[in-house]
Amino acid sequence: MKELPADRLASLKAAFSKMMKALYRQEGASFKVELMRDDDVRSFIDEHASVLDSSFGKTRMSDTMRRRLQESDYVFSGIKTFHELNEAFPSLLDEKGERKPFERFLNDVQTIDRTYNRNYLRTEYNFVSASSEMAGRWEDFEKDGDEYWLQYRTAGDDRVRPEHAALNGVTLPPSDPFWDVYYPPNGWNCRCTVVQVPKNGRTQTPHEEAMTRGAQAMKGDKRHMFAWNPGKEGKSVPDYNPYTIPQCRNCDVAKGKMSLSKPLDCDLCKACRELRLDSSGDVTELLKSLHEKRGADYIQALRDIVSLRIFKKTDVRKVWSAIGEDSPDYGNLFSAAGKLANHGFEVFILPNPGSTRSGDFIMRKKNFIGLYDLKTITGLSSVGNRLADSKGQANRIVLNIISKYNPKSLTKVIRSYFYQNNDALEVKVLKGNKLIDVKKSDISEKFDVSFVREYVK
Repeated sequence: MKELPADRLASLKAAFSKMMKALYRQEGASFKVELMRDDDVRSFIDEHASVLDSSFGKTRMSDTMRRRLQESDYVFSGIKTFHELNEAFPSLLDEKGERKPFERFLNDVQTIDRTYNRNYLRTEYNFVSASSEMAGRWEDFEKDGDEYWLQYRTAGDDRVRPEHAALNGVTLPPSDPFWDVYYPPNGWNCRCTVVQVPKNGRTQTPHEEAMTRGAQAMKGDKRHMFAWNPGKEGKSVPDYNPYTIPQCRNCDVAKGKMSLSKPLDCDLCKACRELRLDSSGDVTELLKSLHEKRGADYIQALRDIVSLRIFKKTDVRKVWSAIGEDSPDYGNLFSAAGKLANHGFEVFILPNPGSTRSGDFIMRKKNFIGLYDLKTITGLSSVGNRLADSKGQANRIVLNIISKYNPKSLTKVIRSYFYQNNDALEVKVLKGNKLIDVKKSDISEKFDVSFVREYVK
């Protein structure tokens, strides 16, 4: 089992004290879930999640899987924090019902800190390490499909639980639903694993027999928390865990199908939705809502999106990305984002929401923020068709010209784009490291001459 990193624990303890100050500042006779949005509370959640993240820092997996596991760590840490705050809240008052001095309150909640952030965390850290290792392996198994079978194996020593030993040797193809339920880790401090084995010379375990052995092995899991597959779900901890309730297992919020407008009565559910928006952002919902917003509400929605933890720093200053390097569009988007960053913009690369039309970038500079669609021109194909395709995605366009293109032809299609699209606001033209801004108000009789002059300069 791995040891908790001492330096991160020290940072976590300091963050806990700051979080307790935030709780101490809260007024009223009951805990308010809105406190979860406080900067000091979120900093504590970040610290806790970073401890869990460190357990799989060197584990081999795709960027997408790593990002999903980090999101899972953040949500798990946040829901755990929700319980810590609720448990600490009654300690604000003394025996007479009066508010304690802060130092006494902080001293009284140290037991909560030790219990949750030392004792429990040690087990959780090792569980996340094991589940992340198995998630990375699952990615490799999926690449080969059923070409190989998978075999369940225990650690093979005298510490193996008898119930888990009953699963040792179960051999089935990856496509068998057995692995949806009994893929390890199958409990706290579980050390079981799964390996690929060639089909030749081996006998496949009958599915029904495997499921029966699995059910017997998991009798100790009374609440069926560990009936999951971290690789398939892309999560380091199951949605139903000691800090949640049984309904969380099949909750739409947990599955990323959240509604931003649906009212919630349960404080735990409210906290969970906030955390999931903050971690993965459910950008699909947020980007979809942009089509319904105008003016100040639209600007605020853009600011809310770029504040989400889904955006990770890249190697280029002022460029953040919500997609991994394994995304097929990453190279094209990252190249254009880097050029825009050289012109002073902060660039946030958006994921492809799939179910709604949206832009590729949110760009920010001083007091300005806007949503842009990227169109990369690699040949002599019609820029006009590419611009027309952006309708319904964004009313601001970045044209990244990486081929020889006649500037006079370009002026005509840009002019036509603004005439035919009443909502169009701006076209930014990237040519090499040059950036030419064209706004709707620039389309005049002199536009063609001024644009060509700037383009060929």
